[in-house]
This record gives sequence, structure tokens and C-alpha cells, in this order.
Amino acid sequence: MIFPAIVKALLRQLTISNFALVGALDIDFAGGLTVITGESGAGKSILLNALALVLGERASTALIRPGAARAEVTAEFDIQGAAGILECLGSHDLADPDQPERCLLRRVIGSDGRSRAFVNGTPVNLHRLRQLAGDLVDVHGQDENQRLVRREVQLALLDAYGVAPGLRDSMADAHRAWKRTRQAAQALRKNLAEIDNRSELLRYQLAELDALNPGEGEFETLDAEFRRLSQAQTIRDTVAEALEGLVSGADELRRAQGLLGGINDAHPALDRAGQALESAVEINDDAMRDLRGYFDALDTNPDHLAEIGERLNLVQDLARKHRVRPEGLAGRWQALKSELATLGACRDDLDAAEKKAAGHRQEFERTAGEVSRQRRAAASGFADEVSACMETLGIGGGRLCVRFEDAETEQGLESAEFLVSANPNYAPGSLRKVASGGERARISLAIEVVAAERARLPCLVLDEADVGVGGPASDVIGRMLRRLGRRTQVICVTHAPQVAALGDAHLLVEKDAEQEIFLHCLDDEARIEELARMLAGTGVTQESRTYARTLRQEAGDAFP
Repeated sequence: MIFPAIVKALLRQLTISNFALVGALDIDFAGGLTVITGESGAGKSILLNALALVLGERASTALIRPGAARAEVTAEFDIQGAAGILECLGSHDLADPDQPERCLLRRVIGSDGRSRAFVNGTPVNLHRLRQLAGDLVDVHGQDENQRLVRREVQLALLDAYGVAPGLRDSMADAHRAWKRTRQAAQALRKNLAEIDNRSELLRYQLAELDALNPGEGEFETLDAEFRRLSQAQTIRDTVAEALEGLVSGADELRRAQGLLGGINDAHPALDRAGQALESAVEINDDAMRDLRGYFDALDTNPDHLAEIGERLNLVQDLARKHRVRPEGLAGRWQALKSELATLGACRDDLDAAEKKAAGHRQEFERTAGEVSRQRRAAASGFADEVSACMETLGIGGGRLCVRFEDAETEQGLESAEFLVSANPNYAPGSLRKVASGGERARISLAIEVVAAERARLPCLVLDEADVGVGGPASDVIGRMLRRLGRRTQVICVTHAPQVAALGDAHLLVEKDAEQEIFLHCLDDEARIEELARMLAGTGVTQESRTYARTLRQEAGDAFP
């Protein structure tokens, strides 16, 4: 049998070990409608309790089979059609790398009272287990409903019924983007006062440095020039004295050169001495020429010296203020200019972040406004369909209405709550507070049936949704469950043969003389016998078998 891709998640197997009266059970499930039957006290509730445990219910050592050291329950799900669950597993590093489209939940209770939970073999706390399980299985019992009483679920079901596909996701994406960019802008704005204070200090410091305009290597040049100017007169005197010595030396060298020139002898040593004197005269002349140039270039202007001294003092003062060496002041100036430019970019970043946040906010308001319009327009039709379904399920005069309250979240501009009444004489109230457990189960079923036409639903587990209704109404419930099973997996514990006859699969729970619980998947003939038992009560008769065959035949005719 092929089931539509709208199915969200399928419970494939439930494995129970040493749980209450169960020694060991491996239960395989398929898509569609699976019915579970058995005599009163056979242990059907134990199966549901085991499932509840692996989904995150509180543990107790009373659940451990007598004589056993621990109880263990494992549930395997096929999640290939559940994008949200796949994403959740991936985001928390809980996905099975070998079988990514499988989700394995496991719960162990030790005799010491300690309980452990695992997802795909990884230990998790109960909060994480329940968070994940809430999207895998929706349990409807006479006294509980794990999912439909939550307002966000009710709103999602209404949106699936009447809001254009993709619009709700676009709205949620825009809201998340707005929150993310708004938080980024708030963080920048929080630092802005500090940034402004720092920028003001930088501008003050830069004003002084800009006025000074220190050049790279300037201090070293000025310092050398200052040292030279401050001792210029002493240098001039020294140079003059040196020049005087060179002049007299030149005269002596030339006189010696003339004397040697008058000797008529070709001796090599005399030739070398003459050449050396000639070189000495040339070198002496070069030295005098350079010293005269240096002497003439020496600046002894006291005003120039004062200007250079004042400039050096400014450089040194600012260097001390900035705690750098004077020769590093130009580098400090450039660093401060770069920092101020960076701080200016932070303000630009804030402006950009605020603009981006405003854009996402505008997109959220646009999409949320359209979602709000569509969901409010759909509320009446949804309520009418659920109310009609409640009537069909035997809740005469029952009705549902949708109440909206302003509440801005990523789900939109309002929250929604389903208000129901099982009695026309009473005003509708919260689904949590419907008095009768059986009525609550049937009302929830009516909501699921209407929502299932368009929504992706998790595996639905129903505990006697047909309780308190007669044969014709049971048949209606059974047909609704069978039809619902075409859209999602439905597992139903029932005492009504009309419902059991319509199951795609039929599981029978039995208890032996030692109170051991067993479970069988029934074939066609065994189903006839079980239906006959359910019809006859005390003893199976040929008439009950005939009626059982009729129920199975009608089920096949209605749902080929």
C-alpha cells in the first residue's frame, strides 16, 4: 500500500524488554491505520505506557518487571518525510550518520531508580527527548493529549488549513532575520557610547598631531641639526684653527717640494719621495677646500636655532603624552588616524545593521499581515468543518470556534486558541478543560481529521477514541480513522469491532496463564475470529462470525 508523501514520520518498531508484565516484545508497524484489540486487562494499556515512557514520560521502578535489573523501551521512526525533525537532529548532533532518515529513541530504567534516555545512541536529557518526541508522535487518550492542547500547534493546524503554502515559512524567516539583525544592531548601539568617547579623544589627539604634522624621520634630522647649530661657533673656531694649520702645512710642503726638486739625482727613493710630496700637496689642498666650504655653510643664526629647538620640544612633549619615543611619533599619528577611521566604520556598520533590520521588519510585517488576513478568513470555515465532524462523531450540538489574541512572534501577529463545547447549553472553553475524556479524544480526532487534509501530522496514537459511542457512531469513527490513515500513520486501541474491522493492520494483545503479555499480527481469518469475539462478548457464534465477515467486506468495499 502506498501512502502520500504528506506523512511526517512513521513509527516502524517498538521494542519492549522487562517492562511491567512484558518480558520481551518486538512490534512492527506500517503506515495507514493499525488497530490494537484484546480483552479487558490483556495489557493494551501497558503497550501505551511503554510508548509513553520512550517519549519522555516520568519513570518509576514500579515499571520494571519483577526480578529484572532494568526495563528498556526502544522506538524506531522513519523520518524521511520530516524535514523539521531532520534539521533538529542535525543541529543537535543527534543524527545517525549511517541511517540519517532513521530516528531511534531509547529509554532505560534501572532498579536503582535512575533513568537514561538516548537518541540514535547519544545520551540526552528528558527535555530534549520530549522536544523531539512531540513532533514524532501525538498521543490522544481519554485523559491526555500531548500536542493539540498547545496553542502554537493549534495555530499551525489552522495555518495549514487556510494559509497559502510557503507564506508562513517566509514570515517566520523574516521574523528570525529581523531578530538576528536587530540584536546585532543593539550590540553595536550598546558599544556606541564607548566608541563615541574614544572617537572624541582620538579627534583631540589628532588635532594636536595634525597641527604638528610630524614627518617620518624628522626628529632624527632636527636633532642632528640642532646639535650642529648649538655648537656652530665652537666648530667655526676649530675649523679656522685647522685651516690655519693646513695653510702653513701647505707652505712647508711646497718648500720641501722645491728643495727636493733642486737635487740632480735619479735615485728611486728620491723619486718616490717627490711623488709622495706631490700627493700630499694635492690632499692638503682638497682638505682646505672642503673645510672652507663647511666653514662657509655653518649656520650661526640664533633665530634658526631657536626655531629648531622649539620644534624639537613640541615633538618630545607629544611623544611623552603618547608614551612613544620621539622618533615613533609619526607612526603613532598614522595609527590614530587609522583607528578613528575604523571607529567611523563601526558607526557605518550600525547604520547598515539598522537599515537591514528595518528591511526584515518591513518584510515580516508584510507577510505577517497577509498571514493574519488569511488565517482569520479561514477560521470560520475550519471551525464549521470541525464542528460538523464533532456532530458526526456523536457529540450532538458540539462546536468549535477559534479565538485570536494579539501576540507578536515568528508565528505572526496573533496567537490562536481552539475553544470547544460538547454541549450546546455551555459556552465554548479551552480544549484542556473539556470535562469528558472520551469527548476530548473525539474532539481532538475531529480536529485532526479536518487538519489532516492539508497538514503534515506526526504519528497519531489514539486510546479508545470510540469510547462511549454506539455501533453506528463507531463505524463513522472507524471510517474517519481509515481515511485519516491515508494522510498519516494512525495507531488506535479500540474495543469497537466496527473500528477494528477498518484497520489496515490488526494487532491482538493477549495474556497467558503466567500473566505474560504477547502480541500477534492477525491474518484475515484470525481477524474474523477476533472481530467475532468482540461482537459476541461471552462466546463466539456463527452469527458473530458472519457479521464479522460482513464488517470486513464492507471495509474492503468502502476502501478498496
